[in-house]
Amino acid sequence: MKKILLFSSLATLNFGLAQTSCNNAVSVTAGTYTVSGITGTKAPADCGIDFGIGTAGAWYKYTATQDVNVTVSTVIPGQTNDTRVLIFSGDCAVLNCVTTNDDYSGYSAQASFRGVADTTYYIVFDNKWSSAGFEFKVSESEVVEDRLSFTSQLVGEVAGEYNNCIVDMNGDYLDDIVSVVNKTKIIISQQKQEGGFDHLTYTIPNTFVEPQWSIAAGDYDNNGFNDLIYGSSSGITFVKANMMGTGYTIDRKSQSYLTQRTNFVDINNDGKLDAFVCDDNGPNRYYMNDGTNMNHNRGGLGNFPSGGNYASTWTDYDNDGDLDLFIAKCGEGGAGVGGNIDELYLNNGNGTFTNVAGIANLAEASQSWSAAWGDFNNDGLMDVMIGINSDTDGLNKVMRNNGDGTFSDVTAGSGYENIMEMSREYVTYDFDNDGFLDILGAANTIMFGDGNFKFTPNGNPYALDNYRRPVGDLNNDGFLDIQNRKSILINNGNSNKWLKVTLQGVQSNRNGIGARVEIYGVWGKQIRDVQSGTGFGNMSTLNTHFGIGQATKIDKVVIKWPSGKMDTVNNVTPGTTLHVVEGSTLAISEASDKTELFSVYPNPATDIIRLKSKKEFSPVAAKLYDLNGKLVLQKEIIKNEISVKALMPGVYLIVANDRNGNTYSQKIIKK
Repeated sequence: MKKILLFSSLATLNFGLAQTSCNNAVSVTAGTYTVSGITGTKAPADCGIDFGIGTAGAWYKYTATQDVNVTVSTVIPGQTNDTRVLIFSGDCAVLNCVTTNDDYSGYSAQASFRGVADTTYYIVFDNKWSSAGFEFKVSESEVVEDRLSFTSQLVGEVAGEYNNCIVDMNGDYLDDIVSVVNKTKIIISQQKQEGGFDHLTYTIPNTFVEPQWSIAAGDYDNNGFNDLIYGSSSGITFVKANMMGTGYTIDRKSQSYLTQRTNFVDINNDGKLDAFVCDDNGPNRYYMNDGTNMNHNRGGLGNFPSGGNYASTWTDYDNDGDLDLFIAKCGEGGAGVGGNIDELYLNNGNGTFTNVAGIANLAEASQSWSAAWGDFNNDGLMDVMIGINSDTDGLNKVMRNNGDGTFSDVTAGSGYENIMEMSREYVTYDFDNDGFLDILGAANTIMFGDGNFKFTPNGNPYALDNYRRPVGDLNNDGFLDIQNRKSILINNGNSNKWLKVTLQGVQSNRNGIGARVEIYGVWGKQIRDVQSGTGFGNMSTLNTHFGIGQATKIDKVVIKWPSGKMDTVNNVTPGTTLHVVEGSTLAISEASDKTELFSVYPNPATDIIRLKSKKEFSPVAAKLYDLNGKLVLQKEIIKNEISVKALMPGVYLIVANDRNGNTYSQKIIKK
């Protein structure tokens, strides 16, 4: 393949107002062009862009002479016009959306895609925000080898108009696609065991709202079928599955407010899912589940008066067994004022939460619409990549969890210091199954992690929407796929091995949301938290996925349930789906094979037990479980002592952990 050069220095060309429709779209190559104004035929609505399509368009067409990466951009120094760009393939009779962008940098737009040789692409600017003239540039770059490739498949029944949802909806633990078509219609594309989808249409009562800003899924009545929460510009609606999963009713809440991220999460850990909602204009809202109703509450989980709450992530960052809350902020108020300062709420374990972002070094004043939480270096601690959707107050940051309640900035050298592009959605998964988490975010790419906080973009940009891209295994092959509006990007995979874990809570909520899943092998330890609602607006799979590279054995899988129970499965076969029902293994005695790192005395004990440990393991906290796997005592270890006076006589398992999240166990007898 011949080398392709950038042509940004070509002379500006003025095409006036000739570009009035698809049929007379003006041909462009690499260079800079002037649009005198937008007065032509409007773009088709197939891209499903936010806020609807404008009433007019300016049309251009680009034909690739060879495989090439193409970028169309209005990001030009000194240009402040509010522009929006849509890219289509096909012909004027049938146009298929490739990608689109709005507000890439300030009000400017920029979209990248991979052009296929001898294929024509239509570039459309619409007048949703302005009909005024502006300049745009087309640039090309060489196609290099992909680290991981995807095959795009158009799925006609899948809607791309609203925030999208990948989750199991019929109780078979295979990921389905939920399409919200309008206020009274949803289509569920149910994945079939043999491959492909059955597309089922459901009519629901008028919700008055669509999920314009976010959607989340979870089984909040524990009947075995997932329900939905729509987040809109005027409040929320719960869409509830019936007892057979064959129909849906609604619970439209009366509170009217501008929502952002929504989550299902068991806030008070009573085994019933509650709902949390980011409020853009005031303190956050949450709806507590009493078993019959979802009851509105406000206060204690983000109280800044003018809001600015954009994305909420529930994760156990301090490894104490309960869920904490991170809020990515993008509100007004100026740097240092509060509306745009990220918040981290420590779960105090008693129903209250404390904002510790300042202490943790996470009080970032960046315009972050979401953040990707995951264990990037496989040390058993949740780290975070804080993404941006505006560079007004700062850039992307990668933060390492130190295990002592603080985080260190490791952006320098991570690869993210070179990423100036922006996005609403930042999520983390192991897309190439090498055992290290990757990040799907800005620049139409996946940043592939190496397990040491170094992230490398794919060789070529993917044809991705800027933010409508939930993740799940849509062909059940163990490699994670991406929904991209009306298309799905099927992961072509590689030779790496994997494990999928599906959960069924009993004492905990049915989905196991809030559970920590750990797998052990030659790689050491990998962890995942089960979460409903990650990134900014979409809903991705509730199944947990692990890549293990070329390893041939998984020593054990440990599930730590929200109830405090712990299940352990030993010698798990790679390349399989492991389904675990809470309490089914009763194998808490297998929580550690390194009990030699500490001993307990006296044993049997009456009132006080003492821990004697080796230098490489210095325990700071302990949990005690009965032989049914129920958590019965949780204590901080002070001077290597714990009081067990309150326990009934019997046999217990003590599980001690150090500041690094390492966890080891020993049986004790209480007299």
